[in-house]
Amino acid sequence: MLGIHIIVELHGLERELLDDAERLEEILTEATTKSGATIVGSVFHTFSPHGVTGVIGIKESHLSIHTWPEFGYAALDVFTCRAIDPKQIVDCIVEKLKPKHYTSIVISRGEPYTESLESRQLPQFPELKVIGS
Repeated sequence: MLGIHIIVELHGLERELLDDAERLEEILTEATTKSGATIVGSVFHTFSPHGVTGVIGIKESHLSIHTWPEFGYAALDVFTCRAIDPKQIVDCIVEKLKPKHYTSIVISRGEPYTESLESRQLPQFPELKVIGS
């Protein structure tokens, strides 16, 4: 295994916070720094009329957040390798964002290929159709 990727679904968040790119960057930066990870860069963008996408590149991989204030929802990804604990980063972010509910999935990344991994592949998506033009 090369790393651990935690995907977090956050629900019941404050709309104002989900639209505040500066505050979200502060929260993710603080969590990253506390974990001992090395930040190499970050980009946060506010969309119109609402929503934020932010990415922090770390020497050990990355963090990203995508928000939908109109739904009180955020999608958070934390992927780390080496000695950095992604759960510590997630816990710090959850503590600051204060969701009413959240769920997470932990994925091992960089597992050696085996036939058993092949059998775990997701089914193919049905063909997507474009409606209208």
